[in-house]
Amino acid sequence: QVQLVESGGGSVQVGGSLRLSCAASGYTFGTSSLVAWFRQAPGKEREGVAAISTATYDSHYADSVKGRFTISHDNTNNTVYLQMNSLKPEDTAMYYCAAVRRRYPTSAWFRQTDYNYWGQGTQVTVSS
Repeated sequence: QVQLVESGGGSVQVGGSLRLSCAASGYTFGTSSLVAWFRQAPGKEREGVAAISTATYDSHYADSVKGRFTISHDNTNNTVYLQMNSLKPEDTAMYYCAAVRRRYPTSAWFRQTDYNYWGQGTQVTVSS
């Protein structure tokens, strides 16, 4: 059974940093997966934040997080990370990890229906 487990969320002050982890069990990211981080704030649609191909190490970011967030993949630990720096109140959301056995996105990195494995989420709260 495939499980994606997110961790690393918490409460931070504006300008602070957090590193989220997405650990997989029953599934190996390996060199043939797309893995993405999505987030959903209360009352808002779920949106893509960052994604990576473990085949090419190409990555893609939402404009709102470019230059502040970095997605990375550790093949040894079968974990994908999201380093979040210079956090803002608008980054407050539940963050979800998602994966699919595919090397390249079909048409868009953040097309949610392309991802068939999802975690339960980890909460990030940024206060001023």
